Amino acid sequence: MKVFGDAARCYDLLYRDKDYAGEAQFLHNLLQCHFPGARTLLDLGCGTGRHAAHLVQEDYEIHGVELSGPMVARAQDRWQQLAPDRAGRLTFSQGDLRTIRLGGLFDAVLALFHVVSYQLSNDDLRAALVTAREHLKPGGGFIFDYWYGPAVLTDRPGIRVKRVEDEAVRVTRVAEPVMQANDNLVDINYQFFLQDKVSGRLDTFQETHRLRYLFKPEIDLLLKETGFQHLLCRAWLSDQEPGFDTWSVYSVAKK
Repeated sequence: MKVFGDAARCYDLLYRDKDYAGEAQFLHNLLQCHFPGARTLLDLGCGTGRHAAHLVQEDYEIHGVELSGPMVARAQDRWQQLAPDRAGRLTFSQGDLRTIRLGGLFDAVLALFHVVSYQLSNDDLRAALVTAREHLKPGGGFIFDYWYGPAVLTDRPGIRVKRVEDEAVRVTRVAEPVMQANDNLVDINYQFFLQDKVSGRLDTFQETHRLRYLFKPEIDLLLKETGFQHLLCRAWLSDQEPGFDTWSVYSVAKK
């Protein structure tokens, strides 16, 4: 299932309201609390590199890995806009987080914006966790977020429409979710409408994103199987226990 192909063209515009700077500061505080002195980071599923571009300002050295070629290209464009001292501490490569092996070790590994929920089978998820472990120094940390099953089943996804624009393009995205109850999956069928504001040309395309919602006991089990200690599970951007109203949660694990 191909995702973030054509959608890469409007990805940053669609998520321009996402507080990447605030999230990066939260992650920095989390890293220094649980893994003090961490300076080298591997960002699995880095997208267009917006978290990395903020974290590099905190003096981290970061390598981002992304499956989508168009998204990597956007990340490289962002890299070229950084000051030379920051750009020198940030690199990107294209690869599958289930199988990539870079030949180096990092102080911490990140997998953000529900990258883990794109790992649909137990084998996929286990492979992603092994990749994180294989790239960590002893005692290194793994921070990742995901869709939280109790909240997804309590507040089920519905049809959503998002409209954004800039000086060049007007974007409408329609999201129609279909739940796969027996597999703990949600298919989000996206319809995109991109209109060039100068020529008036209208491009349309579709993408289906399949995501898995997860429960703490299975995260506990899979982390243990892959050589991690599960330190905590909390509602995203907080220190609160997750509940029926927290779709997005994060876990901190230690090798």
